[in-house]
Amino acid sequence: MSNLKIYNTASRKIETFKPSGDVVKIYTCGPTVYSEAHIGNLTAYIYWDLMVRTLLADGFNVKRVLNLTDVGHLVSDGDEGEDKLEKGAKRDGTSVWDVAEKYINIFKKDYSDLELYPPAKWARATDYIEGDIQAVNKMTENGFTYEIEDGVYFDTSKFDGYADFAKIDLEGLKAGARVDFNSEKRNASDFAVWKFIKPGEKHAMRWDYLGRPGYPGWHLECATIIHEELGEPIDIHTGGIDHIPIHHTNEIAECYGAYGHSLAKYWLHCNFITIDGEKISKSLGNVYSLGDLNERGFSAMDYKMWVLSGHYQGTRNFTFESLEGAKNRRLNWRNRIAECYQSEIVGGTDAFSEILAAVNNNMNSSEAFAIIDNKNLSLEDWKKIDELFGLRLIADTPDISEETYSLIREREEARLKKDYARSDEIRDLLAKQNIAVKDTANGAVWQYL
Repeated sequence: MSNLKIYNTASRKIETFKPSGDVVKIYTCGPTVYSEAHIGNLTAYIYWDLMVRTLLADGFNVKRVLNLTDVGHLVSDGDEGEDKLEKGAKRDGTSVWDVAEKYINIFKKDYSDLELYPPAKWARATDYIEGDIQAVNKMTENGFTYEIEDGVYFDTSKFDGYADFAKIDLEGLKAGARVDFNSEKRNASDFAVWKFIKPGEKHAMRWDYLGRPGYPGWHLECATIIHEELGEPIDIHTGGIDHIPIHHTNEIAECYGAYGHSLAKYWLHCNFITIDGEKISKSLGNVYSLGDLNERGFSAMDYKMWVLSGHYQGTRNFTFESLEGAKNRRLNWRNRIAECYQSEIVGGTDAFSEILAAVNNNMNSSEAFAIIDNKNLSLEDWKKIDELFGLRLIADTPDISEETYSLIREREEARLKKDYARSDEIRDLLAKQNIAVKDTANGAVWQYL
């Protein structure tokens, strides 16, 4: 029996997670690899990493697939506009293939820098074209598609449950309410499962289907990858709240149209962050990458600490002042680990169980952090905390060498002899090692600066 309680978007309530088998099957909507991910984009992957780590701490085996969208995602998020990879290629003055490779590598580095648990499979959309075509054929055979001039479309009127997931008002949905309306479409909510390339249109990524060059619609890749790599229904599907009304709604429809059953049992969606109270936007100059944070003196772990200080469903406002607070909190935790190296600190027997219980309560890392702040913890507790949150607390807080301990003892002796010149000299030597010494009633205690 699972201890994890999560908010299921499909039911609009918190439910106790019940796995369907021995291995928990999870799918995470990944990035469209036409530009570098900003910190708002990366927030979702930090939350879903916590979910995976919580399931592992609860004793489950997990198989997660994360996709990399390298074709088919149009700038409108619907069926109109330029393919984002084509846009990225024009901007960078290179090929779409090079753009995809470049930003996949940058994303994977960010992923690694954030200590995120690697997926069982990185799934590139362009590796599943044959499966996409087979899925479109199945939807057509089952009577769910129709062909018009610019592509093959899913007829949403043929799927009775289309509006249920996002609670869409189909009657009130007017042409152009979600996407620029194509007059050939039967319904405003219909969407492309395959797009044809118009004569003369420059689109480097193209595959022949129905005697014409084209490419898959954005939503189709996820349904296909899930079908081929995990098998539906999967246990958990994750993404951002922006995926609910179009992308995930359309994935559900495609899975039903092609295979006749549901895509996932549980759906988790995280909320957006703002920066200084504003939406993240290039025009506002508030688009920051992890590299930008590093240039200002903050590590990827500082940012991860800030993200996990809040809740995945909450609205979060990022400021550099709040990031400074997260950095200081992490340093405080590291120095508490340093204390464990220097004295026998015994944690409460239920310390970690309380922390894990908080995270099992709909991933309430904020509550868990408050428990950590106020508990007397042992080194073993800190190791478990590090496994649960992936904050590199132990790795970034090694015990000091015997040579450094000797310097600290020498400094204490110098102070007893009132040789303050030597004491200050040793203090400066320690500072170069990023070590500070605090004099207490029980002797000198070292900390990281």
